[in-house]
Amino acid sequence: MRAPRFSLRALLAMAGIALLAGCSRTPVPAPAPPAAAGAPAGEVSAAVASAHRAVAAAADLADAPSFADAKRGFAAAPKGQVKNAAGEVIWDFDAFAFVQGAAPPTVNPSLWRQALLNNQVGLFKVADRIWQLRGFDLANITLIEGQSGWIVVDTLTARETAAAAMAFARQHLGDKPVSAVIFTHSHIDHFGGALGVITAEQARQRHVPVVAPAGFMEEATSENVMMGIAMGRRAAYMYGNRLPRNAKGTVDTGLGKAVAFGSVGILPPTLLVEKPTEEHLIDGVRIVFHNVPGSEAPSEFVFALPELKAFCGAEMMSHTLHNLYTLRGAKVRDALKWAAYLDASLAQVAGAEVVFNQHHWPVWGRERIADFITKQRDTYKYIHDQTVRMMNAGLIASEIAETLTLPKPLQDHLNVRGYYGTVRHNVKGVYQAYLGWFDAHPASLDAHPPVEAGRRYVELAGGADRALAAAQKAFDAGDFRWAAEVTRHVVFADPQHAAAKELMARSFEQLGYLAESAPWRNFYLTGALELRQGPPDKGLGRDAVVDMLQHTPIERFLDAMAAALNAPKAADAKLTINLVFSDLNESHVLRLGNGVLHHRKAPPDATANATLTLTKAFFLRMMTGRAGAKDLLLSDETKIDGSRLDLGRFFTLLDKPTGTFPIVTR
Repeated sequence: MRAPRFSLRALLAMAGIALLAGCSRTPVPAPAPPAAAGAPAGEVSAAVASAHRAVAAAADLADAPSFADAKRGFAAAPKGQVKNAAGEVIWDFDAFAFVQGAAPPTVNPSLWRQALLNNQVGLFKVADRIWQLRGFDLANITLIEGQSGWIVVDTLTARETAAAAMAFARQHLGDKPVSAVIFTHSHIDHFGGALGVITAEQARQRHVPVVAPAGFMEEATSENVMMGIAMGRRAAYMYGNRLPRNAKGTVDTGLGKAVAFGSVGILPPTLLVEKPTEEHLIDGVRIVFHNVPGSEAPSEFVFALPELKAFCGAEMMSHTLHNLYTLRGAKVRDALKWAAYLDASLAQVAGAEVVFNQHHWPVWGRERIADFITKQRDTYKYIHDQTVRMMNAGLIASEIAETLTLPKPLQDHLNVRGYYGTVRHNVKGVYQAYLGWFDAHPASLDAHPPVEAGRRYVELAGGADRALAAAQKAFDAGDFRWAAEVTRHVVFADPQHAAAKELMARSFEQLGYLAESAPWRNFYLTGALELRQGPPDKGLGRDAVVDMLQHTPIERFLDAMAAALNAPKAADAKLTINLVFSDLNESHVLRLGNGVLHHRKAPPDATANATLTLTKAFFLRMMTGRAGAKDLLLSDETKIDGSRLDLGRFFTLLDKPTGTFPIVTR
């Protein structure tokens, strides 16, 4: 059993929560220009304050039952910081100490409620023989007491936080060994801390079962190999990792407090759950697994513990509306399938007195459990069905998003509010899943790209100054969406226009302060920061990906290599390259022509321009930037036959994106 170790900064994009490496969490504030009418930079406008009062009046945000559930079973709270071997802070339990009391003016009071609930941190007893560790990372660790030790359900994102959580549990529950590890699904915040729970050597020597749903390793190691750079760049916005942690920055993610930055590992499963329903006896505990692929993750299961009268909803269930379309960018999730799985779980939870999930807090009592699941089921089904109904009536995605609201029984149920996903962008996800990007209007077939459109709109407005005056008028009237839209065109037309950038930044601030969704808030506030400070200096760090990617088939890297081909540079090139992997006893033939790179697993082509013999480990180092041309020529792990010139030319035709491309400017 191999025990790969790698940096979280390099891999968050690989499993659904990508963040940008090298970005400061507490940026240096840019000098503020003279305040215009309306809200000064960083302050709350009258329009936002009024909207917040309306939100607070529309729902019982005191929500005594949820706060009681979030605190129920509390045993102990951790203090201080978690550091890595180099002394760097990986997790700070005091970072969100400011999240207490009444909502500050700069935070939507409904989002503040969620932040308060996620701030209930520590060790909690869920039921007899079941405990949870919450607030050590984005997700939860659940501990189930087996005959010989702890069955650990999910292992957080980072080795350091997982080790700290386990040490904290043993301090209060006794020093029991890990008897099994269960990964509920293929996102990195649920498996990355595996080596902080148990080492690969211990797991192998003691024959500790590692249980996961079908397809787990494939999805965990390569979900975003193709789009990792772009997705990582966008995820920096979604999770707000460049923002300070305070009332004007990041207050929560909606799903948990934040993502831990540390060393990440993985344990290959020894038991894959392949069938829709499978029952297994694990360390004396009967567990009934139900596969739910394509709900919140491509590879995921939920499970029942009949003798313990408990049910684990993994991340198929949570105390927020989840994403059908996630803002970092991913394939759209199937709302209809998700609703069907939730409907099936109403029978699967029969006899359970508690439902615990791998984010947030549990739900106790059979009536409350049924209501909890039913409301989520009906929310996803409602969004799906009503979006489809409006699509068939001729409405396009933006019109449906502007129109569709949940019915009052669902809208009033705070556990399906849009703290993470939102009705608005999930509606657009359903539309995309069925009809794609085109709204059927002929003018949309070949619309101008942003910079050219921006120039033309500014000209239409009578110049940048007149456009900016219109945007300022909208801002002063509290129409921040329109102010942002107008200034967007000005900034695309002239990215150096300081006044337009600052007005857009202040519009984004107000929209961020308004947002109930933590990702929306983070997007807006990160956009404001980037307008003032520019893009990050460093992009997605791929140098530490090698160990994990050893589990990924070569074909997937070659697909990504083909997508990195700079076709204009390669337009006249005709090359055939053999890649022979000496340690895998396999070879691949790469053929370049017509600006397209094809690959096939096959014996080496005798007519190839060059044959590169190498190990997979060296190939991965080369693909992730840890090995360069000099290493290629001099390494004991490589051998080159044929034309070195052609081989070198081939690699110069592959782009090496930095992941620092601008978003709010072009």
